[in-house]
Amino acid sequence: MVHWNNENLTQPPQTFSARGYESPGVDSLFFEGEPYAGKKTRVFAWMGLPYLKAGEKCPAMVLLHGGGGTAFDEWVRIWNRRGYAAITFDQCGCVPERFQPVDGQPHERHGSGGPPGWDASFDQIGGGVEMQWQYHAVAAAMRAHSLLAANPAVDENRIGLTGISWGGYLACLVAAVDKRYRCAAPVYGCGFLGENSVWKENDFRQRDPEVVEKWLKNWDPSVFLPKVDVPLCWVSGTNDLAYPLDSLQKSYRLAPSDKTLCIRVEMPHSHPDGWAPTEIGVFADSVLAGGAPLPRITGFSVNGNRAVATVTQARPIVNAELCFTRATGYWSDRKYNILPVDIDRHSLSVSAEIPASTTVLFFNFYDDRGCVTSTEHFEL
Repeated sequence: MVHWNNENLTQPPQTFSARGYESPGVDSLFFEGEPYAGKKTRVFAWMGLPYLKAGEKCPAMVLLHGGGGTAFDEWVRIWNRRGYAAITFDQCGCVPERFQPVDGQPHERHGSGGPPGWDASFDQIGGGVEMQWQYHAVAAAMRAHSLLAANPAVDENRIGLTGISWGGYLACLVAAVDKRYRCAAPVYGCGFLGENSVWKENDFRQRDPEVVEKWLKNWDPSVFLPKVDVPLCWVSGTNDLAYPLDSLQKSYRLAPSDKTLCIRVEMPHSHPDGWAPTEIGVFADSVLAGGAPLPRITGFSVNGNRAVATVTQARPIVNAELCFTRATGYWSDRKYNILPVDIDRHSLSVSAEIPASTTVLFFNFYDDRGCVTSTEHFEL
């Protein structure tokens, strides 16, 4: 596994003015990044604090955007409203435009950025590790953590991490490398991209197999997840276009730490959809702020034509459903059905007859906050 200079990266980075980038309630700044091609680099970031009483300390979150994204000021404000300090930074040497482009369109690079990111990293694998996007992005996430931890209003022992899409992918790496984080919530992103992913069907087919193998050996989250020892909350949808359920399952099974699954049928894939789930904030609160945790799956089995699951509750479970598909083939193309199921209030369990010709199924439980907790999916 690639190594970083943790002693250096756990110190607060030097910061610089980002004059010209203003947004209500949050501060703009640049902080120092890793040297790239023999030159110093800077990373653009938004950072904000919640309202605090004198002497009060708050938990904090580091926010990792996905492909086609940049540092989103609104994302910081969302966490500030939850009572958290938060920082988000551009991972690819870009700055947010004064007039935000449509989600997914290219962003403007600045003169002191590091390497371009995401898909560009496939072509960087032939160079030294210091020339590769992931090396710089992980280092920037570590520096962002250090910057938050150095703020006197932040409790340095209560800092978590979440990321969307490529940011969820990156969260798997960061949680393994930076042991100061207390929890992580990858949204969509996972590992085993060489076994099933949008890149396997596109980018990897167009490249030399040796290049792909080297990229996977160095940068697939499956290399990092066995090193993760903090609670993880995996948030995704049944039909995700980039990170399918089978790769997601291999990923969450690989991490030895405590896990929670929140899988919604046909959850859309975007930045706003990725930061919207209530479960992310509730999960963070349960680890960092003494909040009531999400429901916890305590049992799940399939026997003959019946499926059974049990759950524990910190808040009342209000309903449950069996999600199933009869389809095969590409995971992202499969149509899922939702069948309400009755909850045995005494045992907090559900039991359902498996519909004919089902190929994949799982249960969802909902508490009184509208939060969903999912069993693993089961393939028949």
